[in-house]
Amino acid sequence: MLEPLRQGLPPVDPTAVSGSASCALPARFEAVRAARSFTRSTLSQWGLDCRFDDVSLVVSELVTNALRHALPDDGRPTAASGEQEAAVRLHLMRWSTRLVCAVRDPSEARPGGAFAPERTEENCDMESGRGLFLVDAYSDGWGWHPLAGRLTGKVVWALFMLQD
Repeated sequence: MLEPLRQGLPPVDPTAVSGSASCALPARFEAVRAARSFTRSTLSQWGLDCRFDDVSLVVSELVTNALRHALPDDGRPTAASGEQEAAVRLHLMRWSTRLVCAVRDPSEARPGGAFAPERTEENCDMESGRGLFLVDAYSDGWGWHPLAGRLTGKVVWALFMLQD
């Protein structure tokens, strides 16, 4: 479940995207609220208010995971070439039949790792480690991939199918 996944993503062709929006999020847990607010506003502009609950839950989990597990211990992102980059960035992309929420963070570690223990009857009520299970349950698919080129880190994404 935690291997890099790219299948299921809409084509990367920018001309095929019917809408996209992005916001930088600071390395503070208040950023989760800002991510939900940005998601509500964007989905409303796209006429997708009915999808807010599921999408917002997934966005909250992805941003929380990035803030909790993907930042250096001092909470500051590492900047390549002296640039000051946002710690975490939320991207929302809409195609005619799909919506993708993608969260970029500076860590090259795969999502989950030690933070996503296998679910057993003994640990099913643990507070930590549920995020990716919720993402899997509320989205139509999810995955991640490392960034390429000058950028370091990864993108964790979730796919939502839209009604025609």
